[in-house]
Amino acid sequence: MALKIRKADRDDIKDILAIYAEPDIDSGKVLDINSAETIFNKMKSYPDYTLYVAAADNQIVGSFALLIMDNLAHMGAPSAIVEDVVVSSKWRSRGIGRQMIRFAMEKARKAGCYKLALSCSINRGRAHKFYESLGFEKHGYSFLIKL
Repeated sequence: MALKIRKADRDDIKDILAIYAEPDIDSGKVLDINSAETIFNKMKSYPDYTLYVAAADNQIVGSFALLIMDNLAHMGAPSAIVEDVVVSSKWRSRGIGRQMIRFAMEKARKAGCYKLALSCSINRGRAHKFYESLGFEKHGYSFLIKL
């Protein structure tokens, strides 16, 4: 299977939303297309915030967002955050997630980032093992407050 990872474009949004709508992703709750396009355009206006898609057999099979941000700490070295990592349920266990994360790691490395971070729900044990298999380590605690 040939997998191509590239920057998402407006025409990809419908397919990305379809993956998000899968029951084990966002419980079938997704943005409407107009709201998603508005947010996509806003994301594109940020200097280093990119939505990527993974395509195989002429279809979108996965997606993730990568933010590379500047820092005053860490001697000015930037850091990276990967978010919204998703692979369609029909395409899981084929190495797609692994290729997407390695792609994000390489982008962060080339940008001079001192770390690539992500968060994952505490009850997603299979995902934890996946990230650990890629070299990620549990580090500290992740906190959130619902607003």
